[in-house]
Amino acid sequence: MSSAGRRRRHASGVPVLLAGIAVAALALVPLGFVVVYTVAIGPSEGWELLVRPRIGELVANTTKLVAGGIALCLVVGTGCAFLVERTDLPMRRVWYALLAAPLAIPAFVNGFGWISLTHRVEGFAGALMIVTLSYFPLVYLPVAASLRQLDPALEEAAFALGRSPLRTVLTVVLPQLRPAALGGSLLVGLHLLAEFGALQMLRFPTFTTAIYDQYRSSFNGPAANMIASVLVLFCLVLLLGELRLRGSRRYARVGAGAARSAAQHQLGRWRVPALLGVCGLAVLALGVPAYSLVRWLVVGSSTEFPITELALATATSVSLAGVAAVVTTLLALPVAWLAVRRGGVVGTALERGTYLANALPGIVVALAFVTVAVRYVQPVYQTHVLLVAAYAVLFLPRAVVSVRAALEQAPPLLEDVAGSLGSGPLATARRVTLPLILPGVGAGAALVFLAVVTELTATLLLSPLGTSTLATEFWSRTSSVAYGAAAPYALLMIVLSVPATLLLGRQLRKGLGP
Repeated sequence: MSSAGRRRRHASGVPVLLAGIAVAALALVPLGFVVVYTVAIGPSEGWELLVRPRIGELVANTTKLVAGGIALCLVVGTGCAFLVERTDLPMRRVWYALLAAPLAIPAFVNGFGWISLTHRVEGFAGALMIVTLSYFPLVYLPVAASLRQLDPALEEAAFALGRSPLRTVLTVVLPQLRPAALGGSLLVGLHLLAEFGALQMLRFPTFTTAIYDQYRSSFNGPAANMIASVLVLFCLVLLLGELRLRGSRRYARVGAGAARSAAQHQLGRWRVPALLGVCGLAVLALGVPAYSLVRWLVVGSSTEFPITELALATATSVSLAGVAAVVTTLLALPVAWLAVRRGGVVGTALERGTYLANALPGIVVALAFVTVAVRYVQPVYQTHVLLVAAYAVLFLPRAVVSVRAALEQAPPLLEDVAGSLGSGPLATARRVTLPLILPGVGAGAALVFLAVVTELTATLLLSPLGTSTLATEFWSRTSSVAYGAAAPYALLMIVLSVPATLLLGRQLRKGLGP
């Protein structure tokens, strides 16, 4: 880059840097809440709270679930993406949609579907299976999009040099999938650290369920905050691990590469097993919860269809999710730009700072915002403004990961050329950068919409009096074992999530880059 280009980049980056700092400060409010209260407890009392046998059990459970969930989602998601995009698997377009569809079913609805049919899924094995079925699309979708975008000339060159198909996949294809696979795995890990509803139903205690139990049973702030501080350490380990594995390699290229698809691998005798595998996965992830919900609608003694309540909860969920998706995606833009274009310690620190709150359960984020609102900005207490702010903090990583992946593959050279031709920063962003990253922006907004429609714990604590969403209404009915009455709310959540899931899949099929 020329010295003039660097000066233009630096000058235009100052407002973005200030915006990124403001976004990171908002995202760090829950962490500050945990740190302040942890320090207030004092070292001796804090140590006594941490060295209990219960903490050891929670550490083991959380570690097993996060490690196992990430590993399974990475294997299942990457394997399915390769089958759909690079093999002659029959009905590939159908499978692409079906394997993305589990995102439309919240994990706690999936858990409800299984636990209401059999209690054998309680415990670690059942929890691991259900979170994998719920979250593997977070890896599958970006990896599938990256596979579609890879230039086949790279693989053809490897073949020409005498490399076997397997070696070509291992040495040429997989390294280029690293950003997508690591970004998806990071999201899976953060989701598992914060997962509450499904694990509570499946009776598998982790740090998140323990924090909820502490607050619900005795409002034990000190114990809950010490547990939350350990949860933050888990988040830091995930962030540092992903940063280490990602490395500093660049993946952008100028131009769209070869305008043709890569050669498909012939499955041969593996076609039937592969087809049975993806079919079985779709049945477990989609068929079982769908069957359970329909069954309870038909045979449930508490089944009812209160049209007014259903319509009100649906309208509230849609409006909150729509506003939160727009706000969160806008907040993600400066953070992702700084991480990719500016880089360095500052850009990386701001990006990683936005991830920390995602590892905290919704109840801790909600309590942090309640405390700040009551003490410093009382007019926003018990308003939708505070609720949307909590949503933005909780789900900012979803938007940041998507926008960052798009920016990584959008060549900065094009922005420099536009600047050298007299285009200002805003005009360059609107005419050059935004069209290149629009699929990633849309994917991030869709992911946030999906999350907000199904968010539970923060909504329970922060929503203004009289506000009800599909998730809170569903939870109140399942808590009283009114499975039939809960089923309509679960089905409506799924129906609302389907369009966003389809949009997400369509945007990612176009690729996250130019």
